[in-house]
Amino acid sequence: MKKNMSASTKRRRLFCVCIAFEHVLPILLCLLMVMKHTVSEMISMKIVEEPSSYGLNSYNFASHTTDDKKLKMRIQPSNFSGPAHLKRLYGKCFSKEMNEYRYELCPFFNVTQHEQSYRWNPFSGVLGVWQEWEIENNTFTAMEMREGEKCGDIHRTVKVIFVCGDKHDIVNVTEPSTCNYHMRFISPYVCHRDSMLVYPTLSEELQGAWDELEGELHREELTQKGYKKQLRKIFEKAGYYIPQEEKKLLSEQAVKREEEEKKEENGQFDTLLKCTEEYRKLKKEIEGLRTLLAVKESKDATDVLSGNSTSESTQAKKSKRKSKVGKFLKSISKTKTSY
Repeated sequence: MKKNMSASTKRRRLFCVCIAFEHVLPILLCLLMVMKHTVSEMISMKIVEEPSSYGLNSYNFASHTTDDKKLKMRIQPSNFSGPAHLKRLYGKCFSKEMNEYRYELCPFFNVTQHEQSYRWNPFSGVLGVWQEWEIENNTFTAMEMREGEKCGDIHRTVKVIFVCGDKHDIVNVTEPSTCNYHMRFISPYVCHRDSMLVYPTLSEELQGAWDELEGELHREELTQKGYKKQLRKIFEKAGYYIPQEEKKLLSEQAVKREEEEKKEENGQFDTLLKCTEEYRKLKKEIEGLRTLLAVKESKDATDVLSGNSTSESTQAKKSKRKSKVGKFLKSISKTKTSY
């Protein structure tokens, strides 16, 4: 009896296990499918590291990838002058962002300023064009950049001060007075104590003239004022200074050129020759426009003709296809009738 009860109990337990397994198996399969789908999604997920193309990111990207419009200088830069080893800076440009502005220095060329602003018309302009050196105590101390963008009744100027450093970099920009800037530029080229001396850069002739001038000052044949005046002439001959008369002439020429450009924009001409030149340019442009118009009209006419022929051929093809289909249907109906 005991054995029968144990066998019966076993059968009962086995039956319960089967019933439970029958109900649990679909749930397990469902969970397995969900886990498999989740794992596949996790594996196929791609991490996007690119910046958003909307909002400020889009604006910044556009503002930094769009080339700045070509800025116009009102005068031409002077020729290279000064220590020969600084010629390695010629043709290179160095930029630095500070105080919502990007400054760009191109030694022996110009200095520009670009406002990094979100307003619709940020300022971009030339702060100064390379003109001459500032010399103190037989030493080149700074580059004088003048005749920049107009600022009220004056034009912007920049003094680029050279300082020893382990790299080429703009480290500071100040504005001591309105539209008059001081820029500190560090460079390893100026670290040697004799690297910026003026005397070694002069020709033998100008060195001799300076020696003679020093002797006259020592013998008190010249006053300090006379000595400085004569020394300036030596620096002008070397190309380190621009004579005052030439500075004045450059400024006057720039003003005259700007006035002429303004008149041309307004359609005003001072001479018959200028008027004739502009008339010839205008006539040439009109002839070119007429030629383009004639070509376009000819092309449009050709397109219209080809369009008509195409439509006619298309209609012919459609009718031909329709007749073929009709014949095919008739043949089928005849076959059915015969059967």
